[in-house]
Amino acid sequence: MEEIVFENGVAATRESDIFNLALPDPELFLFSESDRVIKTLYYRNDSLVPSVKTIRLLLKDFGEGSDIIASKHNDYESTSRTIEYNTRWVAYSFEKKDTAYLKAETKGVLCHELTHVFQLRPKGIGNYYSNKVYWAYVEGMADAVRCLNGYFTESDRKKGGNYADGYRYTGFFFAWLTLNKDADFLRKINRSSLHVVPWSFDGAIKYALGDQYNIDMLWLEYLSDKGDITPEMAKKLENNIRYAQ
Repeated sequence: MEEIVFENGVAATRESDIFNLALPDPELFLFSESDRVIKTLYYRNDSLVPSVKTIRLLLKDFGEGSDIIASKHNDYESTSRTIEYNTRWVAYSFEKKDTAYLKAETKGVLCHELTHVFQLRPKGIGNYYSNKVYWAYVEGMADAVRCLNGYFTESDRKKGGNYADGYRYTGFFFAWLTLNKDADFLRKINRSSLHVVPWSFDGAIKYALGDQYNIDMLWLEYLSDKGDITPEMAKKLENNIRYAQ
């Protein structure tokens, strides 16, 4: 990466002051965090890392009623990416005047968005807006990277749900697989985007961990390990899955 550009679209406002409290040197943070995100998603000197020369961070007000925290723009044929951060979320993150939380949340959101900058995208299943599996994988990967880089705690994990529910449901599951099954799991699941076509959760799991693994079985093991279901319930559900296969 050659350049980081920070644009403050709300200079001389309370939100701008709060953001500066959270991240006094956004350019330096984005340089170092980009390196950490790339190391989380790829092997050393991996030729698959997207060629991104410029990252632009724009601090702006998304407007009344917007529930968007931040967003990433520019397609993958461009060498530049833009991350927009909503000042309303900046203000919300400091509602309790907790500076430590403000800093962790701001860095966590930007780690998530940087993952979108550098992650590979699944093939053969439509796009982010047309296919829920695509959406769940993309957002889950970003939260997995955020989790593995220390911007989530166990209290942030959502209980129950499904591995295809995206964001923290998928993200904490992927992080658990990385910590408990294969330290390179996230790198392999990222790379599965190129090799599992059409992409699917089960196909990607088999690519990353081996044909002996099944996504539904691993999900039950994860829920049981986290205490979301009892071992007895996990065993009963496993038998149902085997019967259905």
